[in-house]
Amino acid sequence: MNTDKTYVADIDRSLYDFRFDDRDSYKVKSGLTEDIIREISREKGDPDWMRDFRLASLHIFEETAMPPWGPDISGLDMNNIVTYVRPNTERMHTRWEDVPKDILTTFEKLGIPQSEREALAGVGAQYDSELVYHSVKKEVAEQGVVYTDIESALHGPYADMIREHFMTLVPPTDHKFAALHGAVWSGGSFVYVPPGVTVEIPLQSYFRLNAPGAGQFEHTLIIVDEGANLHFIEGCSAPKYNVANLHAGCVELFVGKNAKLRYSTIENWSKNMYNLNTKRARVEEGGSIEWVSGSFGSHVSYLYPTSLLTGRKASCTFTGVTFAGAGQNLDTGCQVLHEAPDTTSTVNTRSISKSGGVSTFRSAIVVTKDAEGSKSAVSCQSLMLDDISRSDTIPAMDIRTAKADIGHEAKIGRISDDAVFYLMSRGVSEEEAKALIVSGFAENVSKELPLEYAVEMNNLIRLEMKGAIG
Repeated sequence: MNTDKTYVADIDRSLYDFRFDDRDSYKVKSGLTEDIIREISREKGDPDWMRDFRLASLHIFEETAMPPWGPDISGLDMNNIVTYVRPNTERMHTRWEDVPKDILTTFEKLGIPQSEREALAGVGAQYDSELVYHSVKKEVAEQGVVYTDIESALHGPYADMIREHFMTLVPPTDHKFAALHGAVWSGGSFVYVPPGVTVEIPLQSYFRLNAPGAGQFEHTLIIVDEGANLHFIEGCSAPKYNVANLHAGCVELFVGKNAKLRYSTIENWSKNMYNLNTKRARVEEGGSIEWVSGSFGSHVSYLYPTSLLTGRKASCTFTGVTFAGAGQNLDTGCQVLHEAPDTTSTVNTRSISKSGGVSTFRSAIVVTKDAEGSKSAVSCQSLMLDDISRSDTIPAMDIRTAKADIGHEAKIGRISDDAVFYLMSRGVSEEEAKALIVSGFAENVSKELPLEYAVEMNNLIRLEMKGAIG
């Protein structure tokens, strides 16, 4: 009899692996050509400047090399990726009962309508390449808050604001997949919070990729004006297929003077997903950006939210957790650029790896010569649950002024046998002891999440603990 066959199971993704037939959807051909880009632009009803922007981005993509570092993405072949899939619905709806039944069933299983009723000020729901539902509470709209799909905003009173900001924080020249995004982007949300307005309860966007062999390229643009306050939540998932899927979205956040934005993400992509997402925030004087990030899915991830602290006393807080199981190589982290005096940043991350999963934390803290009086503290801790997994920490610090206070702490290890023994000596089973340790390890992240997402995270990483004897 084997009495020590106790293990942490991989994350149970059955909640996300259901799917519906996409035979009634409209798709462009797989691959990436100028004709496909023009077809997407016609489908979206782009203004001329956006069509030209897409075509210019395509040329940049073709001329830009693949990233020479990070996890292997040679299994991603753009010739096999469908870049635009319109679900079986002619338009975006503002009532859930008007959404096609199979799409509505998808979001009901994911709990989105219930969350909207109970805890959210507004919701945008994207299915494949299009938003199928978008709504904002009347009292929030009456504050002057704009929350809509970005395509509608392109043709409305905020069109000039979109054009002024679109892909200025993340230009297509930034890297190959930013250029890809600029060429094929579709869907996503636009948020504008007027000066001095506090949105008391969060807004949320949820992205669901249903089609096999497809990509999702939503664009999120949020502008929080002077003295305003917003919490925005992003969720995403996809069923598992035996072909590669791609996510290359883009998030651009503009945080005004003395404004505050919290951006929370829980990512549950399936293990055939290449998650090559780009997120960036610019923070003006006295403003603050808070990132809360949970990365649990995808086959390969490249994900490094970036904060540009451009105004005096601007601040950034980044809190993240990553769980890499079998077949996963998750390369995550963040970047902070201190570009003004007295700016501050705090980075606190946890990563867990098991069953041969690879977790890499990659950070970059840059303090320019003009950022005197700046402070930054980076703490990253990694927990490996077996002897075949891997965890790496790759911190970079570029400090160009002597008048700064910068600190970094990293810790990598396994579950302590002593801690397990101590808990077992108090009557706790071995599997419960390990569950408590893993839960406590990730607590600093879960306590920062909205309640329903904290529960989901705990279900995902914490207590997928199973014991077997014999």
